[in-house]
Amino acid sequence: MPASILIVDDEANIRRMLGSLLRAEGYRTREAGSGLGALAEVQSEEPDAVLMDLYMGSESGLDALPRLREAAPELPVIMMSGRASLSDAVKATRLGAFHFIEKPLSPEAVLLTLGSALELRKARDLNRALREELGDRDEMVGRSPGVERVRQMIARVAPTDARVLITGESGTGKEVAASAIHYRSGRAGGPFIKLNCAAIPKDLVESEMFGHERGAFTGATERRRGRFEVASGGTLFLDEIGDLSLAAQAKLLRALEQGEIERVGGTETITVDVRILTATNKDLRAEVAAGRFREDLYFRLHVIPLHLPPLRERPGDVALLVDHFMAHNQRRHALRPPRLEAAALEALIRHPWPGNVRELANILERICILYAGTDVGAAEIRAVLAGAGPMPEDAPAYRDDDERSLNERLDDYERQLLTGALDSAEGNVAEAARKLQTDRGNLYRRMRRLDIVR
Repeated sequence: MPASILIVDDEANIRRMLGSLLRAEGYRTREAGSGLGALAEVQSEEPDAVLMDLYMGSESGLDALPRLREAAPELPVIMMSGRASLSDAVKATRLGAFHFIEKPLSPEAVLLTLGSALELRKARDLNRALREELGDRDEMVGRSPGVERVRQMIARVAPTDARVLITGESGTGKEVAASAIHYRSGRAGGPFIKLNCAAIPKDLVESEMFGHERGAFTGATERRRGRFEVASGGTLFLDEIGDLSLAAQAKLLRALEQGEIERVGGTETITVDVRILTATNKDLRAEVAAGRFREDLYFRLHVIPLHLPPLRERPGDVALLVDHFMAHNQRRHALRPPRLEAAALEALIRHPWPGNVRELANILERICILYAGTDVGAAEIRAVLAGAGPMPEDAPAYRDDDERSLNERLDDYERQLLTGALDSAEGNVAEAARKLQTDRGNLYRRMRRLDIVR
């Protein structure tokens, strides 16, 4: 359906001129001759964008703008005027106007500005739709005392700007907790940027965090903003913070202490306004004692500790999580959910869940796909749990008819080992690294080299 534009101006000829221009471009138009009329139109049916005059007789568009924004917070409003001062333009922007264009109006300026406003609206609508689809991931599901304590702590710390260190085993929902803190904070309208510290090669950590200038190093063909800069005005979530190298820890500490960064290869000091949330499944006190984590950085990050209990300590929440993920998978895959018998649910409750909530979510997704619309008993649950993933085959023997090079054969076997371990670990990279007796950073690097995506 064509976008709907509300034209607000006390001059009828301006409304007619703009209406003709916009209808010729395929837009639908509505009109109002005053701020009160515009508010009534918006409350009746919200348009996709508004073009509003700054001065309308005795009425000011600046007075109407806050009322429109209150009625429709995501509605882009473009202000127009032929006799506005710079201070008027600044005030309009502060009140939430999308843009300010001067009269006499140029068709090109009107259409270009309107196109940008509609792109913004489309992006906001898409973001809201995604949030509605994925928003259940920002909820801590459960009624156990452990989950209630987490929920209460999130409610206390979210409105503040305090740094939070989230701890817990892999799969307990540390990213969910960080997301919940962000979206319940005053920074909810800003970006929520995530960075997995274990996944960054050591020589690229500084570039990932702080960005780089063109030519700063081999391969830096253009300027790139880092995560700190992108997250300014919002929240930066540093996952697996315990895997950050000591050199990277020093650079992170400096950014936290000064609130400023410099891009790699640059000389400009950039001020950033970022709330930092971190997470780890390591004991950072032990890491500090072992000399692998800076004590001063630990104290900077450990302002508010938030520990997430493993699923085995809250078996009473399994049934609620089952309902939650069943509904999620029904929406995601458009399948009729399976019907779990009492014995099937009991088997899920009794399972130790070493991979915690993440493992349960993966198992339930598999059940939803394999047994859509059918009855599922304990036998089916045991079969799915037993067949969580194939283990890699034994190393192949030398064959004269295999014309591949040594490197190609080794890559093929390594790919089998890695995919087998990842399947066995339900996609949990940390658990796969433990099974392979290596660190996560090394496993991530090998996965990238072999084009293994999980």
